[in-house]
Amino acid sequence: MAQRTFYDVLGVKKDASADEIKKAFRKLAVKYHPDAGGDEQKFKEISEAYETLGDEKKRREYDQMLMFGGMPGGGAGGYSYSTNVGGNWADMFTNMRGGDGFGGFDFSTIFGGAAGQQARRSMRGSDLTLTISLTPEEAFKGTKRDVSYMVPSTGERAKLTVEVPAGAYDGMKLRYHDRGEYGSNGGPRGSLVITTSVAEHPLFKRDGADVRLELPVSIWDLALGASVKVPTPGGNTLKLRIPAGTQDGKTFRFRDLGAPNVKRRGTFGAMYVTVRAQIPTRLSAKEREALEALRDADERDYRKDVEKYFKA
Repeated sequence: MAQRTFYDVLGVKKDASADEIKKAFRKLAVKYHPDAGGDEQKFKEISEAYETLGDEKKRREYDQMLMFGGMPGGGAGGYSYSTNVGGNWADMFTNMRGGDGFGGFDFSTIFGGAAGQQARRSMRGSDLTLTISLTPEEAFKGTKRDVSYMVPSTGERAKLTVEVPAGAYDGMKLRYHDRGEYGSNGGPRGSLVITTSVAEHPLFKRDGADVRLELPVSIWDLALGASVKVPTPGGNTLKLRIPAGTQDGKTFRFRDLGAPNVKRRGTFGAMYVTVRAQIPTRLSAKEREALEALRDADERDYRKDVEKYFKA
């Protein structure tokens, strides 16, 4: 008497299209998924059926087997996907793999050793990916973000609270194990890999855990020296003392005032402040007169190291 086949398990006809098989599996997977309180054994059975019928080559091989009497023995979940045609199944199956049996038809091209092993091998599910957007402040201080995503094979929606560590940077990967696609043949689930996309700060630039700031100053600040307030990424301020005669592009380093170091918990990067001279683009008549007087009184030779290379 004919027994159940993979088509019976999924509740589809033998001539069902690939799309119909996929839809039937998704519907049953959602119903019987263990995480949703379903029957784990039933879920394994429909997964094994879809593993074969959802793959064009495996389905073709399976249909060939059904044509010659069906698959012997107990399939997943204790089913026996076979019809009783008599004879020694073990010997017959061995002969089929060796290219003998059933009128000398060469089944070795269909049931190669490697293919048979692949069909039975447990395989880990693929990783799923997701990107979350963060403000610079969220990345610096750390935050939590509730996300939802779909598992493609079952269509189920999953939810997760993402813990973004303080000091997160643009392009950082957060991996959550056993949250990805389901494995096949009892294999483990893949991971959910979340990439952080951090918006650019209008003032601070990240360099790993280090933070860089370009500070606009006047030519008078550089020439005469000055004391300037500077903001820090943590929301505080510091006082930068610029010595008289400081050159444009000079960089000052402040240790432990950068971002939290996600690779070395409990430590911080440095903050680098580079002074940039801002040259006035428009001058009043009085300012121009004063600057021209200073220029005329200045007897320094600023280009002497360059002029010595001039050709005579």
